[in-house]
Amino acid sequence: MAIQRKPRLKQPSAADAFIQGAPDAQAQPEAPAGQTYQKGVRKGNKRQISLTITPALLEKVDAMAAEMGQSRAAIINMAIYRLIEE
Repeated sequence: MAIQRKPRLKQPSAADAFIQGAPDAQAQPEAPAGQTYQKGVRKGNKRQISLTITPALLEKVDAMAAEMGQSRAAIINMAIYRLIEE
């Protein structure tokens, strides 16, 4: 008996179509040459940074994240976004 490769699917699965339909799945427009933001480590469409925070404030952030069912990073991102948009 010969070993055969698994046939490739020609059409994307329902899961792939769902993922590609997400708003953040679309390609981000490129910045003009020489004007890309280089600070932080690139992680997909985002940049990773280092943040120093007091233990008391971190405890409050973690409590809020648990209460809202979100990650710590999501809570911090939301707070920064709200501050900037005000």
